[in-house]
Amino acid sequence: MPAPFSSQTAAPRYAILVAGGTGTRMGAGMPKQFLLLRGAPVLLHTLRRFAEPGLAVAEIIVVLPADQLATWQALCAEHGVDISHRLVAGGPTRWASVKAGLGALAGHAQGLVAVHDGVRPLVSAAVVARTYAAAAQHAAAAAAVAPKDSVRTLSQHGSSALNRSRLRLMQTPQTFEIDLLRRAYAMPELPTFTDDASVVDDLCRVELVEGDYRNLKITTPEDLLVAEALLGPLE
Repeated sequence: MPAPFSSQTAAPRYAILVAGGTGTRMGAGMPKQFLLLRGAPVLLHTLRRFAEPGLAVAEIIVVLPADQLATWQALCAEHGVDISHRLVAGGPTRWASVKAGLGALAGHAQGLVAVHDGVRPLVSAAVVARTYAAAAQHAAAAAAVAPKDSVRTLSQHGSSALNRSRLRLMQTPQTFEIDLLRRAYAMPELPTFTDDASVVDDLCRVELVEGDYRNLKITTPEDLLVAEALLGPLE
């Protein structure tokens, strides 16, 4: 478990949970963030992780496509969700959705904001806490893990091996000083932006912290089965 967080001695913590999936790759006819995992929507599991008291997150923003807001509100009523969070309509891209979530925090001049994929429901409190702690020290931090498999790069001449000890697979949360993230998102969107770390790269070096292989992103039906197995009979 992470060490207890003292809001009296550290910067306030915020979180933006971004879920813009349509469920195409799941083949489920429903956005993957709303699929049931151990009886609760995937996004609700994620929300519960960031609402853990020990993390002391002061405000949670949930970003969804505009046409999914009513569905989420209905699911919250159905499952008796009493976790305080603000609902925000996202944009056409992940970048636009994070920017919309950041806009909802406009009243906060200082603090640390963690951006997390809404469909990573198994993130541990320890990983979240590590990114907040590293961002407090380095201004920008992201969870990452080493690849388990050999990796090759493709070119017009074929393929060649890469040194996987020098590679990392990026996860979320990716956590930043809020002013730094605002300055990064004030710049135009580029096709090279694949995550928040890539948005911030030109302004600040991103400190990588130890992620967790269990912190998987629900993308395919197989991912949902693995998540269910990792959760066990009860959360």
